[in-house]
Amino acid sequence: QVQLVESGGGLVQPGGSLRLSCVASERINSIDVMAWHRQAPGKQRDVVASITNGDYTIYRDSVKGRFTISRDIPNRTVYLQMNDLQPEDTGLYFCYAFQRGRGYWGQGTQVTVSS
Repeated sequence: QVQLVESGGGLVQPGGSLRLSCVASERINSIDVMAWHRQAPGKQRDVVASITNGDYTIYRDSVKGRFTISRDIPNRTVYLQMNDLQPEDTGLYFCYAFQRGRGYWGQGTQVTVSS
């Protein structure tokens, strides 16, 4: 069973940046896909960015060019670098791992973009 711990959320002004971190309990190069999801208040949880074990990345259209997902294999960490943040990026950000047919979620970290 994979355990995930997120950090890095906070309050930021529009145009600002944050970097989210997700530390996994086991080697991330043994995990098929890792991703970041976002859940805005009153809305469903949607994928923001994902990265495969081959470093293939996919981004939600609304974050392309602003967000970057990456992996640090020795430190078992996946990052989400978020630049030019906008109020619509506000939400609870969850780390997700898919391994051997099962999905695992972290507890989430809150990102609030407001002036």
